Amino acid sequence: MSTISNVIKINDRKTINGWAIYDWANSAYFLVISTAIFPAYFLSNTPEVVSVMGLEMTNSSLYSYSVSFSYLVIVFLSPLLSGIADFGNKRMYFLKLFTIVGSLACIALYFFAGVGQMWLGTSAFILATIGCAGGIVFYNAYLPEIVTEDRVDSVSAKGYSYGYIGSVLLLIMILVLAMKPDWFGITSETLPYRIGFVMVGLWWIGFAQITFRRLPGSGIGRITLEMMNKGVMEIKAVARKLREQPNILRYLASFFFYSAGVQTVIYLASAFGAKELGFTTINLITVILILQFLAMVGAYLFAQVSKRVGNKWALIIMNIIWISICLVAFFVENHIQFYVIAGFVGLVMGGIQSLSRSTYSKMVEENREDLTSYFSFYDIVYKLSVVIGTFVFGLIEHLTSNMRFSILGLAIFFIIGISILTTVKVKFKSA
Repeated sequence: MSTISNVIKINDRKTINGWAIYDWANSAYFLVISTAIFPAYFLSNTPEVVSVMGLEMTNSSLYSYSVSFSYLVIVFLSPLLSGIADFGNKRMYFLKLFTIVGSLACIALYFFAGVGQMWLGTSAFILATIGCAGGIVFYNAYLPEIVTEDRVDSVSAKGYSYGYIGSVLLLIMILVLAMKPDWFGITSETLPYRIGFVMVGLWWIGFAQITFRRLPGSGIGRITLEMMNKGVMEIKAVARKLREQPNILRYLASFFFYSAGVQTVIYLASAFGAKELGFTTINLITVILILQFLAMVGAYLFAQVSKRVGNKWALIIMNIIWISICLVAFFVENHIQFYVIAGFVGLVMGGIQSLSRSTYSKMVEENREDLTSYFSFYDIVYKLSVVIGTFVFGLIEHLTSNMRFSILGLAIFFIIGISILTTVKVKFKSA
Protein backbone atom coordinates (compact mmCIF):
# COMPACT_ATOMS: atom_id res chain seq x y z
CA MET A 1 0.00 0.00 0.00
CA SER A 2 1.29 3.44 -0.93
CA THR A 3 2.25 6.10 1.58
CA ILE A 4 -0.64 8.25 0.37
CA SER A 5 -3.21 5.56 1.11
CA ASN A 6 -1.92 5.25 4.68
CA VAL A 7 -2.93 8.81 5.54
CA ILE A 8 -6.60 8.45 4.58
CA LYS A 9 -9.41 6.70 6.40
CA ILE A 10 -10.84 3.72 4.57
CA ASN A 11 -14.65 3.82 4.26
CA ASP A 12 -14.65 7.41 5.56
CA ARG A 13 -17.96 9.11 4.77
CA LYS A 14 -16.43 12.49 4.00
CA THR A 15 -13.87 10.97 1.61
CA ILE A 16 -16.51 8.85 -0.12
CA ASN A 17 -18.78 11.86 -0.64
CA GLY A 18 -15.80 13.80 -1.95
CA TRP A 19 -15.14 11.05 -4.48
CA ALA A 20 -18.80 10.79 -5.54
CA ILE A 21 -19.14 14.55 -6.02
CA TYR A 22 -16.73 14.34 -8.97
CA ASP A 23 -19.41 12.35 -10.81
CA TRP A 24 -21.82 15.20 -10.01
CA ALA A 25 -19.22 17.59 -11.47
CA ASN A 26 -18.18 15.94 -14.74
CA SER A 27 -21.46 14.25 -15.69
CA ALA A 28 -22.60 17.71 -16.76
CA TYR A 29 -20.30 17.33 -19.77
CA PHE A 30 -21.82 14.00 -20.82
CA LEU A 31 -25.42 15.17 -20.56
CA VAL A 32 -25.24 18.82 -21.61
CA ILE A 33 -22.34 18.87 -24.09
CA SER A 34 -22.19 15.42 -25.67
CA THR A 35 -25.88 14.47 -25.57
CA ALA A 36 -28.47 17.20 -25.11
CA ILE A 37 -27.30 20.55 -26.46
CA PHE A 38 -24.01 20.67 -28.33
CA PRO A 39 -24.79 18.24 -31.22
CA ALA A 40 -27.80 20.28 -32.37
CA TYR A 41 -26.03 23.56 -31.62
CA PHE A 42 -23.05 22.49 -33.73
CA LEU A 43 -25.24 21.58 -36.72
CA SER A 44 -27.22 24.81 -36.57
CA ASN A 45 -24.09 26.99 -36.39
CA THR A 46 -21.94 25.36 -39.07
CA PRO A 47 -22.40 25.12 -42.84
CA GLU A 48 -24.20 21.98 -44.01
CA VAL A 49 -21.17 21.04 -46.13
CA VAL A 50 -17.66 21.67 -44.81
CA SER A 51 -14.21 21.20 -46.31
CA VAL A 52 -11.53 19.39 -44.30
CA MET A 53 -8.10 19.31 -45.95
CA GLY A 54 -9.77 19.54 -49.35
CA LEU A 55 -12.30 16.80 -48.57
CA GLU A 56 -15.96 17.82 -48.52
CA MET A 57 -18.29 16.30 -45.92
CA THR A 58 -21.50 17.16 -44.09
CA ASN A 59 -21.27 19.00 -40.78
CA SER A 60 -22.83 16.02 -39.01
CA SER A 61 -20.11 13.75 -40.43
CA LEU A 62 -17.51 16.20 -39.10
CA TYR A 63 -19.15 16.08 -35.67
CA SER A 64 -19.20 12.28 -35.72
CA TYR A 65 -15.53 12.11 -36.76
CA SER A 66 -14.66 14.53 -33.94
CA VAL A 67 -16.12 12.09 -31.38
CA SER A 68 -14.18 9.24 -33.03
CA PHE A 69 -10.90 11.16 -32.90
CA SER A 70 -11.38 12.15 -29.26
CA TYR A 71 -11.89 8.58 -28.12
CA LEU A 72 -9.12 7.29 -30.36
CA VAL A 73 -6.70 9.55 -28.48
CA ILE A 74 -7.96 8.16 -25.17
CA VAL A 75 -7.72 4.56 -26.42
CA PHE A 76 -4.00 5.08 -27.03
CA LEU A 77 -3.47 6.99 -23.79
CA SER A 78 -5.52 4.71 -21.49
CA PRO A 79 -2.87 1.99 -20.89
CA LEU A 80 -0.22 4.65 -20.17
CA LEU A 81 -2.57 6.58 -17.89
CA SER A 82 -3.59 3.41 -16.04
CA GLY A 83 0.05 2.55 -15.40
CA ILE A 84 0.71 6.01 -13.98
CA ALA A 85 -2.48 5.85 -11.89
CA ASP A 86 -1.71 2.42 -10.43
CA PHE A 87 2.06 2.56 -10.00
CA GLY A 88 3.07 6.20 -9.92
CA ASN A 89 0.75 7.67 -7.28
CA LYS A 90 -0.05 10.46 -9.75
CA ARG A 91 -3.81 10.09 -9.71
CA MET A 92 -4.58 13.53 -8.36
CA TYR A 93 -2.05 15.30 -10.58
CA PHE A 94 -3.65 13.91 -13.74
CA LEU A 95 -7.22 14.11 -12.44
CA LYS A 96 -6.64 17.84 -11.96
CA LEU A 97 -4.91 18.19 -15.34
CA PHE A 98 -7.71 16.53 -17.33
CA THR A 99 -10.36 18.38 -15.34
CA ILE A 100 -8.72 21.74 -16.09
CA VAL A 101 -8.34 20.91 -19.80
CA GLY A 102 -11.92 19.64 -20.11
CA SER A 103 -13.63 22.40 -18.14
CA LEU A 104 -11.69 25.21 -19.84
CA ALA A 105 -12.55 23.68 -23.22
CA CYS A 106 -16.25 23.78 -22.26
CA ILE A 107 -15.89 27.44 -21.27
CA ALA A 108 -14.13 28.14 -24.59
CA LEU A 109 -17.27 26.99 -26.41
CA TYR A 110 -18.80 30.34 -25.35
CA PHE A 111 -16.83 31.92 -28.21
CA PHE A 112 -18.31 29.49 -30.76
CA ALA A 113 -21.08 31.82 -31.93
CA GLY A 114 -21.41 30.81 -35.57
CA VAL A 115 -19.80 29.65 -38.81
CA GLY A 116 -16.77 31.90 -38.34
CA GLN A 117 -15.75 30.03 -35.19
CA MET A 118 -16.45 26.49 -36.48
CA TRP A 119 -12.91 25.22 -35.92
CA LEU A 120 -12.74 26.79 -32.48
CA GLY A 121 -15.95 24.96 -31.58
CA THR A 122 -14.73 21.67 -33.04
CA SER A 123 -11.34 21.86 -31.30
CA ALA A 124 -12.86 22.84 -27.94
CA PHE A 125 -15.35 19.97 -28.17
CA ILE A 126 -12.54 17.49 -28.87
CA LEU A 127 -10.49 18.78 -25.93
CA ALA A 128 -13.52 18.67 -23.62
CA THR A 129 -14.18 15.06 -24.63
CA ILE A 130 -10.55 14.06 -24.07
CA GLY A 131 -10.53 15.87 -20.72
CA CYS A 132 -13.64 14.06 -19.51
CA ALA A 133 -12.73 10.58 -20.76
CA GLY A 134 -9.12 10.93 -19.58
CA GLY A 135 -10.04 12.15 -16.11
CA ILE A 136 -12.36 9.20 -15.53
CA VAL A 137 -9.36 6.81 -15.69
CA PHE A 138 -7.90 8.43 -12.56
CA TYR A 139 -11.26 9.02 -10.87
CA ASN A 140 -12.10 5.31 -11.10
CA ALA A 141 -8.61 4.36 -9.89
CA TYR A 142 -9.31 6.07 -6.55
CA LEU A 143 -12.27 3.81 -5.69
CA PRO A 144 -10.33 0.79 -4.35
CA GLU A 145 -8.10 3.23 -2.44
CA ILE A 146 -10.90 4.70 -0.34
CA VAL A 147 -13.28 1.77 0.35
CA THR A 148 -13.05 -1.90 1.23
CA GLU A 149 -14.04 -4.48 -1.39
CA ASP A 150 -17.46 -5.12 0.16
CA ARG A 151 -18.45 -1.47 -0.38
CA VAL A 152 -17.14 -0.93 -3.92
CA ASP A 153 -20.49 -1.62 -5.64
CA SER A 154 -22.57 0.60 -3.34
CA VAL A 155 -20.10 3.50 -3.48
CA SER A 156 -19.84 3.19 -7.27
CA ALA A 157 -23.65 3.36 -7.48
CA LYS A 158 -23.57 6.43 -5.24
CA GLY A 159 -21.28 8.18 -7.72
CA TYR A 160 -23.61 7.27 -10.57
CA SER A 161 -26.64 8.66 -8.72
CA TYR A 162 -24.79 11.89 -7.89
CA GLY A 163 -23.88 12.25 -11.56
CA TYR A 164 -27.45 11.73 -12.71
CA ILE A 165 -28.95 14.21 -10.25
CA GLY A 166 -26.28 16.88 -10.78
CA SER A 167 -26.32 16.77 -14.59
CA VAL A 168 -30.12 16.81 -14.81
CA LEU A 169 -30.29 19.74 -12.38
CA LEU A 170 -27.85 21.77 -14.50
CA LEU A 171 -29.66 20.85 -17.72
CA ILE A 172 -32.95 22.11 -16.25
CA MET A 173 -31.23 25.41 -15.35
CA ILE A 174 -30.04 25.79 -18.95
CA LEU A 175 -33.52 24.86 -20.24
CA VAL A 176 -35.03 27.71 -18.19
CA LEU A 177 -32.35 30.05 -19.58
CA ALA A 178 -33.18 28.99 -23.15
CA MET A 179 -36.97 29.09 -22.78
CA LYS A 180 -37.16 32.38 -20.86
CA PRO A 181 -34.19 34.46 -22.07
CA ASP A 182 -36.17 37.67 -21.47
CA TRP A 183 -36.08 36.95 -17.74
CA PHE A 184 -32.32 37.44 -17.92
CA GLY A 185 -32.28 40.27 -20.46
CA ILE A 186 -30.93 38.02 -23.24
CA THR A 187 -31.84 38.84 -26.83
CA SER A 188 -29.27 36.76 -28.74
CA GLU A 189 -30.53 33.39 -30.00
CA THR A 190 -27.25 31.58 -29.32
CA LEU A 191 -26.30 33.29 -26.05
CA PRO A 192 -28.39 31.08 -23.68
CA TYR A 193 -26.62 27.96 -24.95
CA ARG A 194 -23.18 29.59 -24.94
CA ILE A 195 -23.78 30.65 -21.34
CA GLY A 196 -24.84 27.04 -20.75
CA PHE A 197 -21.45 25.80 -22.01
CA VAL A 198 -19.73 28.16 -19.55
CA MET A 199 -21.98 26.88 -16.77
CA VAL A 200 -20.89 23.31 -17.56
CA GLY A 201 -17.22 24.27 -17.34
CA LEU A 202 -17.65 26.18 -14.09
CA TRP A 203 -19.88 23.46 -12.62
CA TRP A 204 -17.28 20.82 -13.52
CA ILE A 205 -14.17 22.57 -12.20
CA GLY A 206 -16.03 24.19 -9.29
CA PHE A 207 -17.49 21.05 -7.70
CA ALA A 208 -14.31 19.13 -8.51
CA GLN A 209 -12.53 21.29 -5.91
CA ILE A 210 -14.36 19.33 -3.21
CA THR A 211 -12.95 16.11 -4.68
CA PHE A 212 -9.46 17.59 -4.93
CA ARG A 213 -9.51 18.57 -1.24
CA ARG A 214 -10.88 15.32 0.14
CA LEU A 215 -8.99 12.71 -1.87
CA PRO A 216 -5.31 11.92 -1.29
CA GLY A 217 -2.84 13.95 -3.34
CA SER A 218 -0.16 12.81 -5.77
CA GLY A 219 3.06 11.14 -4.79
CA ILE A 220 6.37 12.97 -4.93
CA GLY A 221 8.69 12.28 -7.83
CA ARG A 222 8.84 12.27 -11.57
CA ILE A 223 6.73 10.24 -13.97
CA THR A 224 9.00 7.53 -15.32
CA LEU A 225 8.90 5.42 -18.45
CA GLU A 226 8.58 2.37 -16.19
CA MET A 227 5.32 3.72 -14.72
CA MET A 228 3.84 4.21 -18.19
CA ASN A 229 5.00 0.79 -19.35
CA LYS A 230 3.31 -0.89 -16.38
CA GLY A 231 -0.16 -0.13 -17.71
CA VAL A 232 0.74 -1.38 -21.19
CA MET A 233 2.25 -4.54 -19.71
CA GLU A 234 -0.91 -5.18 -17.66
CA ILE A 235 -3.16 -4.85 -20.71
CA LYS A 236 -0.89 -7.22 -22.67
CA ALA A 237 -0.94 -9.69 -19.78
CA VAL A 238 -4.76 -9.69 -19.69
CA ALA A 239 -4.88 -10.09 -23.48
CA ARG A 240 -2.69 -13.20 -23.18
CA LYS A 241 -4.92 -14.63 -20.43
CA LEU A 242 -8.05 -13.97 -22.48
CA ARG A 243 -6.70 -16.17 -25.26
CA GLU A 244 -7.05 -19.03 -22.80
CA GLN A 245 -10.59 -17.90 -21.87
CA PRO A 246 -12.46 -17.90 -25.22
CA ASN A 247 -15.85 -17.53 -23.53
CA ILE A 248 -14.91 -14.16 -21.99
CA LEU A 249 -13.25 -13.16 -25.27
CA ARG A 250 -16.47 -13.88 -27.17
CA TYR A 251 -18.43 -11.82 -24.67
CA LEU A 252 -16.06 -8.87 -25.12
CA ALA A 253 -16.40 -9.19 -28.90
CA SER A 254 -20.19 -9.14 -28.58
CA PHE A 255 -20.01 -6.20 -26.18
CA PHE A 256 -17.73 -4.31 -28.60
CA PHE A 257 -20.23 -4.53 -31.46
CA TYR A 258 -23.46 -3.75 -29.66
CA SER A 259 -21.77 -1.06 -27.54
CA ALA A 260 -20.64 0.61 -30.79
CA GLY A 261 -24.30 0.90 -31.72
CA VAL A 262 -25.49 2.02 -28.27
CA GLN A 263 -22.85 4.71 -27.73
CA THR A 264 -23.26 6.08 -31.26
CA VAL A 265 -27.00 6.49 -30.73
CA ILE A 266 -26.35 8.27 -27.41
CA TYR A 267 -23.88 10.68 -29.03
CA LEU A 268 -25.80 11.33 -32.26
CA ALA A 269 -29.52 10.97 -31.48
CA SER A 270 -29.81 14.72 -30.89
CA ALA A 271 -28.04 15.45 -34.18
CA PHE A 272 -30.47 13.13 -35.97
CA GLY A 273 -33.49 14.81 -34.39
CA ALA A 274 -32.21 18.27 -35.28
CA LYS A 275 -31.13 17.52 -38.84
CA GLU A 276 -33.77 15.07 -40.05
CA LEU A 277 -36.83 16.21 -38.10
CA GLY A 278 -36.17 19.89 -37.41
CA PHE A 279 -36.17 19.61 -33.61
CA THR A 280 -35.21 22.79 -31.81
CA THR A 281 -32.62 22.63 -29.04
CA ILE A 282 -35.37 23.22 -26.46
CA ASN A 283 -37.34 20.25 -27.87
CA LEU A 284 -34.22 18.10 -27.67
CA ILE A 285 -33.47 19.10 -24.08
CA THR A 286 -36.98 18.01 -23.14
CA VAL A 287 -36.51 14.69 -24.96
CA ILE A 288 -33.20 14.07 -23.19
CA LEU A 289 -34.69 14.78 -19.76
CA ILE A 290 -37.44 12.24 -20.43
CA LEU A 291 -34.84 9.81 -21.77
CA GLN A 292 -32.72 10.16 -18.61
CA PHE A 293 -35.69 9.30 -16.40
CA LEU A 294 -36.60 6.29 -18.53
CA ALA A 295 -32.97 5.14 -18.46
CA MET A 296 -33.20 4.76 -14.68
CA VAL A 297 -36.51 2.91 -15.04
CA GLY A 298 -35.00 0.70 -17.72
CA ALA A 299 -31.97 -0.18 -15.61
CA TYR A 300 -34.30 -1.41 -12.84
CA LEU A 301 -36.70 -3.11 -15.28
CA PHE A 302 -34.03 -5.18 -17.02
CA ALA A 303 -32.36 -6.01 -13.72
CA GLN A 304 -35.65 -7.74 -12.91
CA VAL A 305 -35.79 -9.34 -16.36
CA SER A 306 -32.27 -10.72 -15.88
CA LYS A 307 -33.35 -12.35 -12.60
CA ARG A 308 -36.04 -14.25 -14.48
CA VAL A 309 -34.29 -15.19 -17.73
CA GLY A 310 -30.61 -14.58 -16.96
CA ASN A 311 -28.17 -11.86 -18.03
CA LYS A 312 -27.53 -13.37 -21.46
CA TRP A 313 -31.16 -13.47 -22.57
CA ALA A 314 -31.87 -10.05 -21.05
CA LEU A 315 -29.02 -8.65 -23.16
CA ILE A 316 -30.33 -10.45 -26.26
CA ILE A 317 -33.82 -9.03 -25.71
CA MET A 318 -32.41 -5.50 -25.38
CA ASN A 319 -30.31 -5.94 -28.53
CA ILE A 320 -33.43 -7.00 -30.43
CA ILE A 321 -35.17 -3.83 -29.20
CA TRP A 322 -32.15 -1.77 -30.34
CA ILE A 323 -32.36 -3.34 -33.82
CA SER A 324 -36.06 -2.45 -33.95
CA ILE A 325 -35.24 1.12 -32.91
CA CYS A 326 -32.75 1.49 -35.78
CA LEU A 327 -35.17 0.03 -38.34
CA VAL A 328 -38.12 2.15 -37.20
CA ALA A 329 -35.98 5.32 -36.90
CA PHE A 330 -35.20 5.05 -40.63
CA PHE A 331 -38.89 5.74 -41.36
CA VAL A 332 -39.61 8.33 -38.65
CA GLU A 333 -41.24 11.43 -40.12
CA ASN A 334 -42.65 13.50 -37.25
CA HIS A 335 -41.95 14.61 -33.70
CA ILE A 336 -44.42 12.25 -32.03
CA GLN A 337 -42.78 9.23 -33.63
CA PHE A 338 -39.37 10.48 -32.52
CA TYR A 339 -40.61 10.89 -28.93
CA VAL A 340 -41.81 7.28 -28.94
CA ILE A 341 -38.49 6.03 -30.35
CA ALA A 342 -36.58 8.12 -27.78
CA GLY A 343 -38.69 6.55 -25.03
CA PHE A 344 -37.61 3.06 -26.09
CA VAL A 345 -34.00 4.25 -26.35
CA GLY A 346 -34.20 5.44 -22.75
CA LEU A 347 -35.58 2.12 -21.51
CA VAL A 348 -32.83 0.01 -23.10
CA MET A 349 -30.01 2.54 -22.72
CA GLY A 350 -29.83 2.32 -18.95
CA GLY A 351 -30.45 -1.41 -18.87
CA ILE A 352 -27.88 -2.50 -21.44
CA GLN A 353 -25.06 -0.43 -19.94
CA SER A 354 -25.58 -1.55 -16.35
CA LEU A 355 -26.22 -5.20 -17.27
CA SER A 356 -23.22 -5.39 -19.61
CA ARG A 357 -20.82 -4.39 -16.87
CA SER A 358 -22.39 -6.67 -14.24
CA THR A 359 -22.34 -9.62 -16.68
CA TYR A 360 -18.64 -9.08 -17.32
CA SER A 361 -18.06 -8.82 -13.57
CA LYS A 362 -19.65 -12.25 -13.07
CA MET A 363 -17.54 -13.75 -15.84
CA VAL A 364 -14.20 -12.52 -14.46
CA GLU A 365 -14.92 -12.92 -10.76
CA GLU A 366 -12.60 -15.94 -10.57
CA ASN A 367 -9.67 -13.72 -11.62
CA ARG A 368 -9.77 -11.62 -8.45
CA GLU A 369 -6.06 -10.86 -8.39
CA ASP A 370 -6.32 -9.19 -11.82
CA LEU A 371 -9.76 -7.56 -11.61
CA THR A 372 -8.43 -4.02 -12.11
CA SER A 373 -6.54 -5.09 -15.23
CA TYR A 374 -9.55 -6.98 -16.59
CA PHE A 375 -11.73 -3.90 -16.19
CA SER A 376 -9.05 -1.68 -17.75
CA PHE A 377 -9.22 -3.98 -20.77
CA TYR A 378 -13.04 -3.75 -20.70
CA ASP A 379 -12.79 0.05 -20.63
CA ILE A 380 -10.51 0.06 -23.68
CA VAL A 381 -12.94 -2.19 -25.57
CA TYR A 382 -15.74 0.22 -24.65
CA LYS A 383 -13.82 3.30 -25.81
CA LEU A 384 -12.73 1.60 -29.02
CA SER A 385 -16.38 0.75 -29.72
CA VAL A 386 -17.20 4.48 -29.53
CA VAL A 387 -14.40 5.18 -32.04
CA ILE A 388 -15.63 2.60 -34.54
CA GLY A 389 -19.35 3.27 -34.09
CA THR A 390 -19.17 7.04 -34.53
CA PHE A 391 -16.67 6.72 -37.39
CA VAL A 392 -18.89 4.29 -39.31
CA PHE A 393 -21.91 6.52 -38.67
CA GLY A 394 -20.06 9.54 -40.06
CA LEU A 395 -18.64 7.55 -42.99
CA ILE A 396 -22.04 6.22 -44.10
CA GLU A 397 -23.52 9.71 -44.02
CA HIS A 398 -20.44 11.05 -45.78
CA LEU A 399 -20.93 8.52 -48.61
CA THR A 400 -24.74 8.71 -48.84
CA SER A 401 -25.44 12.28 -47.63
CA ASN A 402 -28.31 10.76 -45.65
CA MET A 403 -28.16 10.32 -41.88
CA ARG A 404 -31.04 7.84 -42.02
CA PHE A 405 -28.79 5.30 -43.71
CA SER A 406 -26.29 5.81 -40.89
CA ILE A 407 -28.96 4.93 -38.32
CA LEU A 408 -29.94 1.89 -40.39
CA GLY A 409 -26.30 0.85 -40.58
CA LEU A 410 -26.07 0.75 -36.79
CA ALA A 411 -28.51 -2.18 -36.80
CA ILE A 412 -25.67 -4.30 -38.23
CA PHE A 413 -23.63 -3.75 -35.05
CA PHE A 414 -26.49 -5.10 -32.92
CA ILE A 415 -27.07 -8.07 -35.24
CA ILE A 416 -23.39 -9.05 -35.02
CA GLY A 417 -23.48 -8.51 -31.25
CA ILE A 418 -26.44 -10.88 -30.86
CA SER A 419 -24.93 -13.54 -33.12
CA ILE A 420 -21.76 -13.65 -31.01
CA LEU A 421 -23.66 -13.37 -27.71
CA THR A 422 -25.64 -16.55 -28.47
CA THR A 423 -22.35 -18.50 -28.30
CA VAL A 424 -21.43 -17.09 -24.87
CA LYS A 425 -22.01 -19.07 -21.68
CA VAL A 426 -23.13 -16.98 -18.69
CA LYS A 427 -23.93 -18.48 -15.30
CA PHE A 428 -27.60 -18.10 -14.42
CA LYS A 429 -29.20 -18.50 -11.02
CA SER A 430 -32.91 -17.69 -10.86
CA ALA A 431 -34.09 -15.41 -8.07
